[in-house]
Amino acid sequence: MTIFFGIMSRRIPQIPLITGDFLYAVMIYLLVRIVFTDKKALYIIMTSLLICYSIEFLQLYQGNWMIELRKTLFGRYVLGQGFLWSDILAYTFGIFFAFSIEKIVLKYINRV
Repeated sequence: MTIFFGIMSRRIPQIPLITGDFLYAVMIYLLVRIVFTDKKALYIIMTSLLICYSIEFLQLYQGNWMIELRKTLFGRYVLGQGFLWSDILAYTFGIFFAFSIEKIVLKYINRV
């Protein structure tokens, strides 16, 4: 669902582009949490941030093979098109949003 809404945020002009980056970070957080179920929250947060930031800074690299890869559907959605500081901010907020929701849900589950 997160992926679907992230893609739709790129297709619907009324939705700010930063929404897709926010949702991308939420997706990365969820994937890292699924893969590392036994790790502490700080590890999940830091790993998620590292992945998102690395992909964003990789956009500064403009080698021919990377430019060609970015022209593909995979490259466009996973690697992005260009570096933006606002994306770093969106990733940070997205990951901390996902972390907060996880804590709220776990607190609720543990109460029930």
